[in-house]
Amino acid sequence: MKKIRPMAAVILAITLFASLSGCGASDGKTHLTFQIWDVAQRDGMQAICDAYTAQHPDVVIEVQVTSWSEYWTKLEAAAESNTMPDLFWMHTNQILYYSDFGKLADLTDLYNGEDPNYYTEHFSEISLDNARGNNGRLYGVPKDKDNICLVYNKEMFDAAGVAYPDESWTWDDLTAASAQIHSATGKYGYMAYADEQLGYWNFVYQAGGCILTEDKTQGGFDQQATKDAMKFYIDLQKNDWCPDQAYFAETSPGTAFFSEVGAMFLEGNWNLMAEMKDYPNMQGKWDVAVLPKCPTPVSGDGRATISNGLCYSTSATGKHLELTKDILKYFGSEEAQRIQGEYGAAIPAYNGLEESWISAFDQFEAKLNLDIVIDQFDYCVQNVNNTSRPKWKAPVNDELIKIYSGQVDFDTGLANIQSIINNASAASSN
Repeated sequence: MKKIRPMAAVILAITLFASLSGCGASDGKTHLTFQIWDVAQRDGMQAICDAYTAQHPDVVIEVQVTSWSEYWTKLEAAAESNTMPDLFWMHTNQILYYSDFGKLADLTDLYNGEDPNYYTEHFSEISLDNARGNNGRLYGVPKDKDNICLVYNKEMFDAAGVAYPDESWTWDDLTAASAQIHSATGKYGYMAYADEQLGYWNFVYQAGGCILTEDKTQGGFDQQATKDAMKFYIDLQKNDWCPDQAYFAETSPGTAFFSEVGAMFLEGNWNLMAEMKDYPNMQGKWDVAVLPKCPTPVSGDGRATISNGLCYSTSATGKHLELTKDILKYFGSEEAQRIQGEYGAAIPAYNGLEESWISAFDQFEAKLNLDIVIDQFDYCVQNVNNTSRPKWKAPVNDELIKIYSGQVDFDTGLANIQSIINNASAASSN
């Protein structure tokens, strides 16, 4: 892991994670902490913890929330000094890093006592892969699953006389509708943000290309299908109906959409509940649809959407390891996963509980077509990741912006991206 001077690591961990480690208290109970980064999920996570402690009254679990960036700074400092929280979320961006350094408890055999096939019976292969280390072992219990949908403004479509997006839509329909909407309303059409999961990755896999090869040792930017998809996506910015990346540096696609200056953008299902609550004046004006498909894929039927998912983890050297493992076993149960779904922020990773997430939206009079989110799991592609991704992620994004801005030409930029990924991946394997 990143080298932090021993004394500095201890001081930093104590400062940042004060009182995070579980301990006995004057009430005779074991007090544990559960660290997460999303305040919108605090209540759901606390509800799961409370359900466990109702069955185990000698245990108290406190959910603590911090920001995304601060979360990883704190966690790394705590890992250096062996003072990690008792329970915490783990992301695919980081799980290979932490598991490679032996910081996460191996949970592969967690359910062996009751059902050795528990994981494969109740979680998809993508959900399990999101919780695996490079050695194939499981270092987390799958928490949730997601995919990306097309969000669109119904009023703008109506004003332009354009039919709403449906399963028949291709990239050609996306561009044609965008042009018509812009012509009729002066608003942006599809807002093609240079993001990974919420942007171009989906188009690459729809075309039959890849970001990483199957063995995850090389980039896929030298493949023709990847080049074609990237060319299509980057060139969208050349249209009057699509903002450029300088615009997105100041305004996110979601902000633009809910300010009613743009008609379409890609969104993760994990944000839909918050958006329904945060923009009540927009209810009934917008809906979600499946992603438009590639009209000329080199393989497959042109459909793909990137799917990610978090997992619950615990430290390999935690003071209460057996207890936290028991709690994680409960977190992976049908009961706990259903509780999560009913709060509406995330779709349970547990197969068959998707309706619990949909039912959470019954509180709104205006309805979203959420069945399409569930339908898309049939052709999801796992979120792209390898051990070296933390090293190549930022440089790849920087190079992509250079292509957008014209600082480098398209072919040179993609060749540079390929080299960045290959060099970082090779260095990590040595």
